[in-house]
Amino acid sequence: MSTEKPDCLRGSRVFWGTFLSIGSPVITELAAECGFDWLLLDMEHGFGSEESLFAQLLAIRGTSAAAIVRVGAPHPDLILRVLDRGADGIMVPHVSSVADAEACVQAAHYPPRGRRGYSRSTRSRRYGLSPEETPPPLIIAQIETIEGIENVRGIAAVDGIDVLFVGPADLQFDLKARPERGGFTYSACLEAVVAAAAEAGKQCGILIRNPSDLQELKRLGFTFLAMDSDLAILRKGYQQLQSLYSVAD
Repeated sequence: MSTEKPDCLRGSRVFWGTFLSIGSPVITELAAECGFDWLLLDMEHGFGSEESLFAQLLAIRGTSAAAIVRVGAPHPDLILRVLDRGADGIMVPHVSSVADAEACVQAAHYPPRGRRGYSRSTRSRRYGLSPEETPPPLIIAQIETIEGIENVRGIAAVDGIDVLFVGPADLQFDLKARPERGGFTYSACLEAVVAAAAEAGKQCGILIRNPSDLQELKRLGFTFLAMDSDLAILRKGYQQLQSLYSVAD
């Protein structure tokens, strides 16, 4: 665990990550050793629980990868525990308004900026061995709804929000589920997120499932990139093996 990691992720270059949803510390350690800039430990849709999170955070220690935890919602008590246990940052899903974004910052920051409770004896402060101030956690707001797109400039302007991160599946689902809210295309939404991030001097990110989409998304201006997930990578690998067996038969 390095207190330098959050600040190292605040820059102008491309930062590479991947989603880890299985909850296995072995897979987490393997991914960290492969040289990713950041790893997303998923507590929203993933199989990992708070109980398994600690082992995953330990598995990353000593590597260059930053640990970002996606919480299910901006509950202050959950965010506090995640950060106290040593996460370098949080990702919060369905940030659709300025109030949502402000709630994320309030939960993750100490006073006077926020309302996070303070303790010198947490793992994030090496159990009291490093009680001095540490860099603020990286806060990633997921833009996944039509409302999020409508309010994206205001969300980006919130002090403390570091990254706007598109959730492709949720955003496309919302666009299809509410056709009465016309005037939005997925490509226009992506452009709106990139523009809002650039205007506010923030980063913008996205989860990439298809490697062929990578260059176009980089061209648009996405810099905080997650390449697939552990579960999807395993699924694809098993499917490829099965296809070999089918040909052999």
